[in-house]
Amino acid sequence: MKIEVMRKENVIQVGDRSIGPSHSSFIVAEVGINHNGDMALARESIAAAAEAGADSVKFQNYRTEDFVSDRALMFEYTSRGEKVVEPQYDMFKRCELDRDQLAMLKEEADRHGLDFHSTPTSVEGIRDLQAIGCSLLKNGSDYLTHLDLIGSMGETGMATVLSTGMATLGEIDDAVRAFRETGNEQLILLHCTSSYPTPPEEVNLARLPVLGDVFDVPVGLSDHTAGTTAATGAAYMGGCWIEKHFTLDRNLPGPDHWFSMDPDELRTLVAKVREAEKMVGSACIGPTKSEAFGRRDFRLSCVAVDDLPAGHVLAPEDITFRRPGTGVAPAQASLLVGRKLSSAAPRGHVFTVDDFE
Repeated sequence: MKIEVMRKENVIQVGDRSIGPSHSSFIVAEVGINHNGDMALARESIAAAAEAGADSVKFQNYRTEDFVSDRALMFEYTSRGEKVVEPQYDMFKRCELDRDQLAMLKEEADRHGLDFHSTPTSVEGIRDLQAIGCSLLKNGSDYLTHLDLIGSMGETGMATVLSTGMATLGEIDDAVRAFRETGNEQLILLHCTSSYPTPPEEVNLARLPVLGDVFDVPVGLSDHTAGTTAATGAAYMGGCWIEKHFTLDRNLPGPDHWFSMDPDELRTLVAKVREAEKMVGSACIGPTKSEAFGRRDFRLSCVAVDDLPAGHVLAPEDITFRRPGTGVAPAQASLLVGRKLSSAAPRGHVFTVDDFE
């Protein structure tokens, strides 16, 4: 007998990929603003992500004025090992992508067999992504409480990913409701800790299945940790989507390169996640193919304690238990007691049902 726990399977379709339980994790290389406004660098990043085994590349198609109006607001970040302080407006403005650039990058991703998606900050940005043929939208953690924008994403009918960094459960619930009120159910939630890099004690992978159960959606991880441990752990915890900041070189200038994953590390992450998926396997309880040999060679059978003549009626003291497991199992020994042997059984003989009249 095999026992399998049956649960509702939520699956989101993105292009030709199915995202959800029982499907391989969707691994996203988040280029973000690591292209530094350089389209050649952006295209090279896409090619490197594809070569490393990613399923998708993600960019950001914001307009700086959507979220920064005070040009006196400063931002401090690490670049090439040094602290840099500059106006937020200037930093973001030089990395903006217009519709033509987005189309160029999507074409490059298509050429490499990658999904292309981006994080818009306005209805205009959503329309840009629709216009170039994206099949997916992403809402960043900083925009989780922008319910009007989330509603606009839902109204497109497109699959949408909501990242939940910094959020309370109530804020996540509000965002999910705003999306679902549009009638769109194509939703994925990402657990995220908006800390760069995230310390291990704040990763909280245990939240993944909770998000999935509470909101009845596929879940994943937007990973800001150093290394591959969290991403691999997310695969074990049922993460269907794994997103990691990606750069060609952590020594490039810019705010996000230093904590991003380079191509060699992404290749390692992909390999570890795929190995983890194999280890998670099936929830069906029963012997695996390799265990079938173990059941034969290492399990016990009922065997004869001494030489027994034909016609002998088996008593409890005639039976002991030895390898291999090719005969009657010890759990069935009582069923042999009182049965008559059809032929002689030498000492150590493995009893089968064919030995009895």
